[in-house]
Amino acid sequence: MALPRVAVVILNYNGRDHLANFLPTVTQASYGNMRIIVADNASTDDSVALVREKYPEIEILEHTTNEGFAGGYNWALKRVASDYYVLLNSDVSVTPGWIEPIINLMESDSGIGACQPKLLSFHQPSVFEYAGAAGGWIDSFGYPFSRGRIFDVCEPDTGQYDSAEPIFWASGAALFIRAQLFHQLGGFDGDFFAHQEEIDLCWRIQLAGYRIFACPQSVVYHVGAGTLPRGGRKVYLNFRNNLIMLRKNLPLKERLWKLPVRFGLDAISAYKGLFSGDKDFFLAILRAHFSVIRRWLTKKLNRQYPLKPLNSLEGVYHGLVIWQYFMRGHDRFKEIIKKKVL
Repeated sequence: MALPRVAVVILNYNGRDHLANFLPTVTQASYGNMRIIVADNASTDDSVALVREKYPEIEILEHTTNEGFAGGYNWALKRVASDYYVLLNSDVSVTPGWIEPIINLMESDSGIGACQPKLLSFHQPSVFEYAGAAGGWIDSFGYPFSRGRIFDVCEPDTGQYDSAEPIFWASGAALFIRAQLFHQLGGFDGDFFAHQEEIDLCWRIQLAGYRIFACPQSVVYHVGAGTLPRGGRKVYLNFRNNLIMLRKNLPLKERLWKLPVRFGLDAISAYKGLFSGDKDFFLAILRAHFSVIRRWLTKKLNRQYPLKPLNSLEGVYHGLVIWQYFMRGHDRFKEIIKKKVL
C-alpha cells in the first residue's frame, strides 16, 4: 500500500539563519513519500537564495506580500496538493523519524483531523517548549495552556505526558492536518495575521466532528519567538485574536456572559501592567479591545457548523486557569486538571 502523501510546508519571513540551521534536519527525515516546500512570505533577506543554492530539491513558493502566519499559509496551501500538510516553523529542529508516528496514528483513525508532536525547547532539550508543549488545552473562558506549560512556566519533560491523547488545539509550530479538511474549513482566519489562529482552526475542526491529538512518540525541538518577538504587537494580537475566536465559536448563551467577563479580566490584566510600569502592555490590550469592538460592529460572522458548548469539547478545563495559577499557585498541568477531564 502506498504511503500517504505528506507535504512539509515551512512558512518563511526573513528567516535565513533559521533555515540554514534547521533545514538539514528536515531533509534527513526518513518518511518515504514526502516533499518539502518553503513558502516565502515576501522576505527581504536572502532566504530564498540560500534555499535555491543549498537545497535544490526543496520546492519554493514566493508570495509578493507578507500576510502573516494565517494569510501566508492560506495562500501557500492552495498551491500544494497532498494528503497531509505539516505546517512547520522555520525555527524547529526535527528528528529523523518524527513524521511516521503521527501519520500512523492519523491513518489508524479517520476521525483525527489534526495532530502535533511533543515540542521541547531547543535551548533546553529536557524542558517543554512554550508553543504547544505536549498538546494544547483551553479553559472555560478561552485562556489557552498546554500539557507541560502553564502561562510562562514550562515543565521539565520526565515522561509524564508520553501517551497519545486528545487535546483541544495542536501547535502551529508543527501542525499535522488532513489537507482536505484544511480546505473544507476554509483554512485559517486570515484576519488573525499571527497568534492563536491554530486554536481557532482546531476549535472549528472539533465543531466539524473531528478530534485533535498529541502524539508524543514524535519529538521536535523549537526555538520559539522566531518571527515575531515578544512586545506590544504580540500582546495586541494575542488578546485581540482570542476575543475574536470566542465570539466566532461560542454559542450565543455562552457569549452573552463570558465575553463581558473576559473584557473585565483583560482590563484587570491591563491595569496590573500599567501600575507595574508596563505602559505598552496596557496600551496593547486597550487597542485590542477597540479593534475587537470595531470588528464586531462591522464584520458579519460566517459560521460553517453548528456551535456546541465549549465544555462539551475535548481538551477543555472546566474552570478558570488564571485563578489556579495566580491565586492558588498551581503551575503544573496535572495540578490544575486533576480529574476535571472529559
